[in-house]
Amino acid sequence: MLNLLLLIAGVCLAFWFIGNAMGLMLMLLVAALVGFAADALVPGKQIENGWLGAMGAGLIGSWLGTLMIGHFGPVLMGVPLIPALLGAVVVVVVVSIIRKRG
Repeated sequence: MLNLLLLIAGVCLAFWFIGNAMGLMLMLLVAALVGFAADALVPGKQIENGWLGAMGAGLIGSWLGTLMIGHFGPVLMGVPLIPALLGAVVVVVVVSIIRKRG
């Protein structure tokens, strides 16, 4: 009986971990897509490092956008799309200004 309970607990723990890991990966994918969309809206190639740069711009943009206008519009995998896109555009513009000065 104890073995069966341990097996059930182990399976539940595995599903919980896999579900959280998949949620994190999907959130990072959405953030990367938001970063690429922001890079496409700003003229010129601004984001370097491909997916990692776009993911960073999307994550930072999501945080910055929700600070600026709050949670507004649709949310996909934990990323509020409209504030994330506006914040990511701000991040891309700031990065382009810093790169031009340096």
